Amino acid sequence: MLTQYGDDLISIAVERPEDAQALAAHLRNTDGWQEVVPGIDSVVVQFDVLSTSADHARAAIDRILAVGIPELVDSDELVEIPVVYGGEFGPDLDALSAATGLSADEIVQLHTNREYRVDMVGFTPGFAFIGGLDERLRVPRRQAPRQRVPAGSVGIADERTGLYAMASPGGWTLIGRTSYRLFDATAERPFALAPGMRVRFRAVEDHEP
Repeated sequence: MLTQYGDDLISIAVERPEDAQALAAHLRNTDGWQEVVPGIDSVVVQFDVLSTSADHARAAIDRILAVGIPELVDSDELVEIPVVYGGEFGPDLDALSAATGLSADEIVQLHTNREYRVDMVGFTPGFAFIGGLDERLRVPRRQAPRQRVPAGSVGIADERTGLYAMASPGGWTLIGRTSYRLFDATAERPFALAPGMRVRFRAVEDHEP
């Protein structure tokens, strides 16, 4: 489904995060778009109103969709994220235990026993939305968001894990914190994680340098 916003933006609804990333990559390789921004379940494109009309832009998108969205090729890179779970670094772990009926150890085991994929990076620079959370750990966001969540915090909400690359407000359930550097503005690749990357979490007792 296509939805137009303003004079120069069109949102394309998709079913899966990997569809959004694959379609965005394909659109970036075609002419006519000033900007292409993928989300979890949509891709927003901006076109130049001075050189094309909204009807022409929609027709171009329809032609691309008619061919089909290409499959997203997962990254070969597997990133291991060390996490200190619970205590001052995971202040919501006990509340999650009470809500799910699982012990803290069972929660950590469930969170670390599988491989995940990054669905999207956004919200704040480097914040990673990571899909595939075990159904037994799925809880809604907190009713009262925190004013400040420390950088490196590991939170869960609904079917995803969220990694806070920098300190910011947030309403995710915080279960731990990592010392892994997720965002570095001075690096050649500022974002440590990118959509399609494979991720595993590893429980550690102390933060690693």
